[in-house]
Amino acid sequence: MSASATWRALGTKAVVMADHAPGLPAAWAAVERELDAIDRSCSRFRDDSELTMVNRAGGRRTAVGPLLVEALLAALRAARLTDGDVDPTIGEALVLAGYDRDFASVQGSRHTLKAIRAPGWRVVEVDAAAGTVRVPAGVVLDLGATAKALAADRAARAAAQAAGCGVLVNLGGDLATAGQPPPGGWHVRVTHDHAAPPDAPGETVLVTTGALATSSTTVRRWRRGADTIHHILDPATGAPAAGPWQTVSVAAATCVDANTAATAAIVRGERAVAWLEHLGLPARLWRTDGSVERVAGWPEPAQEAAAA
Repeated sequence: MSASATWRALGTKAVVMADHAPGLPAAWAAVERELDAIDRSCSRFRDDSELTMVNRAGGRRTAVGPLLVEALLAALRAARLTDGDVDPTIGEALVLAGYDRDFASVQGSRHTLKAIRAPGWRVVEVDAAAGTVRVPAGVVLDLGATAKALAADRAARAAAQAAGCGVLVNLGGDLATAGQPPPGGWHVRVTHDHAAPPDAPGETVLVTTGALATSSTTVRRWRRGADTIHHILDPATGAPAAGPWQTVSVAAATCVDANTAATAAIVRGERAVAWLEHLGLPARLWRTDGSVERVAGWPEPAQEAAAA
């Protein structure tokens, strides 16, 4: 019999499920350790995080730990694979948009949005061997598009090893699995809001291995002057992505890859359909008009096919 635990972490809802109930305490503890480590390394909202230290270094090379190096390399890989549609140098644009603190504390403003283009991921210098990072003065790194997904991947592996059974970890729509799944796979409800109740509009898929990530413009929203802002910015403009997609869910081998593709799809707009098909990544794209596109084998609602 499986068991689960739910709590708040990294500014979102965290869930861990263990295929065998006796393994849940060890799985839960392993996930909490991983989330604490990623928060201390990668949070833009903690004064004592390593990422904040890099952002405040004024262009100087900064010594950091191996976890931040791993997270930065994952972010740079995401930027490279998406031609910059997912870019860690988007931080200053997010600050100007009003996302300058943990989202629970973000408030609207009567000031109009001042959008600026991201400097571009190529300005980031990571020396993995030396454990150092440098960005030009004024560049603000934000790892929101990849660090939480990396945390899900790492936490699922650690939890499965600690519990000795199959594990699913879900961090606000960034979902990763590890170990042997339950018979038939994990039942995952895909909606447009990771905090939605089980009976919310959506569909259920079976995940047998790998990961699933959902990016949405519907959850993290606030007012800026006369505009409604969401947190997925187009690095080319610094303004909120204005394409046809309200929510995109993607299945991939890792949560980092799934989240990278889902976020890039919202930025890319209509071009995302052919791109995801070319990559062979099963995806569900929900338009702002309520219609749905399913690509690369994403199952129809009536099918009991696996999404990953």
